[in-house]
Order: sequence, then structure tokens, then C-alpha cells
Amino acid sequence: MAYLGESIGKLGFGLMRLPMQNGEVDQKQTDQMADLFLERGFTYFDTAYGYLDGKSEAAAKKALMERHPRESFQLATKLPAWAGVSTKEEAEQMFWTSLERTGAGYFDFYLMHNLGGERSACFEKYDIWNFLHKRKEEGLIRHLGFSFHDNAQVLDQLLTQYPDAEFVQLQINYADWESPSVQSRLCYETARKHGKPVVIMEPVKGGSLTSLPQEAVTLLQSIHPDASIASWAVRFAASLEGVITVLSGMSTLEQMEDNTAMMQRFEPLNLEERAAIDKVRELLDALPQVPCTRCQYCVEGCPQEIAIPGIFRALNNYLVYNNLEGAKSNYAFETRLGGVASKCVACGQCESVCPQHIHIIDELKRAAELLENA
Repeated sequence: MAYLGESIGKLGFGLMRLPMQNGEVDQKQTDQMADLFLERGFTYFDTAYGYLDGKSEAAAKKALMERHPRESFQLATKLPAWAGVSTKEEAEQMFWTSLERTGAGYFDFYLMHNLGGERSACFEKYDIWNFLHKRKEEGLIRHLGFSFHDNAQVLDQLLTQYPDAEFVQLQINYADWESPSVQSRLCYETARKHGKPVVIMEPVKGGSLTSLPQEAVTLLQSIHPDASIASWAVRFAASLEGVITVLSGMSTLEQMEDNTAMMQRFEPLNLEERAAIDKVRELLDALPQVPCTRCQYCVEGCPQEIAIPGIFRALNNYLVYNNLEGAKSNYAFETRLGGVASKCVACGQCESVCPQHIHIIDELKRAAELLENA
């Protein structure tokens, strides 16, 4: 049976991690990446109101609206009603701001951003679902859904509450497939139970699945010596049924080259490849990593401006590779503007918005003890 988005290419361009220069989007490289993406037959671009403080939506306008026919691609963006607004009017204005920033005229896919936890109540408080339905009736939205970070039980409740949601965006990757906190498999199965197609985000877990232990790399390369490690993660996600597209937050033209080349000749994982992924998951589950995806939600409201994702990246470098000096060097680079772990005041703001449910305060204490000492 056909489903929404079945004909869309199974690789989507996530505009959350665009190339940057001196704090601004590297528009030239972004344009080149968008051009190659379209040339190779892919059409789905994903941004959000808050990505790069609005610079992502503005970059989409320059790369797409000003350079390509509007009907040649699909553009998705998202409204975060929980992010720094206190009135219904402010929440609604996010939609109009996104429409102006992108110059899109309409959105092919529009999402309530990051439902789950206490965030869901904000959308009800400001009656955002009905507001967006009206925009859909006006032709400003083609397809309406939501992105989600929580457990499968909460997703089931939301899909029951919003039966008109046409699709759902979920964090799915092989590392989180059986995770008791992220519940990738259970959430995917819940969406399919409700008959909803899925947009997949974080297929490479924020880049984490490109830095596997050597034992895992050796295993995968024994099957496909020339395939990139990232390609395994993208193919795992794209092999699932009912998938509209798999978003990849590419930051360089080289990443775009690799991903589009691989997905142009995409084939679902076979039994041998699935068994290899299962083995890699077992290896990863045995490692004491902090499961941070660098989504940046924790940073936005931190009163101490602590570089939490960067600190966890350095900490994981130590935990996985046991290279303390290398990890300290990473830590110094990640905190070069002063947002060190020891500045944490344990206010808990970061933990309240973390999609991965990380005990951030405890992990920052550990990072300070390991990586700040001479």
C-alpha cells in the first residue's frame, strides 16, 4: 500500500549542522551541497525555527528559494512552542517568522517540534495544533505532523490525541534501537501501528556512529571494505518500511558526496549485514559512553553557558579510546570560550530538555574531575 512520501528519495538533508565560518553559515559550501543533493535526485530539506538561531532557515532561502524552482524540492520546518515564549501570539508568530525567513511561500512538511515530556503541554496551552490546521486549510502547509523525543507510551498517547497527524519524525539508529531510554524500535513500531509514515532523524546519532571502536570497524570493513562507517547507519534506517526519508545533518561537501553516492545505489540491509549491525550494537552497549547527540537543547537555557555537548564529546573520547591526554586536548578546544564543566550550578535546566534523558549534572562533575585537572 502506498504511503505519504513513498516517492521521496530516502536521503534527506538536515540543515541543523551546516558548515560555518566565523559564526556564520558558509553559504557558498551550503549552496554547493544543496546543488549536489538535488543533482543526485534527492529533494527533502529539513530545518527548524531554532536551528542555528534562525540562520538555518535563512540559509535555506539563499540555497533553495533564490536558486531553484520551488516545485523541485520539499522543505520541512518546525515550531517549538516550548522555546522562550509566554503567549499564544508569540508561539503563533514562530510560523510567520519561519515563512518569512525561508521565503518558501508554503511548507511541504510542517512539524510541531520536539513533543514529549513537559514540552507537549505548551502546544496544548497555545492551541497550536488548531492554529496549524488553519494554515493547512489556507494552503501554507501541505502535510502536518510532529517530531518526538520520549518513550513509546507517550508517543501512543500523542498519536491517539492527534489522529490527524500525517507523519511523525523519530530518532532512529541502530545504537538506540533497543535503548530503554530512547526506545527507537518501540517508537517506530508505535508509529506504524497508528499507520503513520516516519521521517528518521539522528540515523548516525549525531555523528557518534562514525567513530566506532576498532573491533567494530574491522567487522564492518570485513564485509564492505570500501563502504564508509556512516553508510551502515544510514542504510539501517533507510531499510525500514514506511520511511519518508532519513535525515542526515551533513556539514561538508565531502559528507554530501559520500551520502548521496551511497544512497543513489541504496539496497536494504541483507541478513549478513543485519547480523553485523547486531554485533556492533553489542560492542557499543558494552562501552560506558554518554549518549549525547549534540542537539544543543541543553545549551540554549544554560545560565553558565557551559559547552555541554562539546564536553561530552571530549569525555566520550576518553571513555571509548582511553586516551586521557587526547581527551584533555579535545576538552580544552571545546571549552576555549570559557564554558567549562566546573561552572555548573546544578540548576537542572539542561536535564529538563535533554531528549536522551542524560544525567547531565553528574556527567559534568565527572568531566570536571577527569579533564580539568593538570
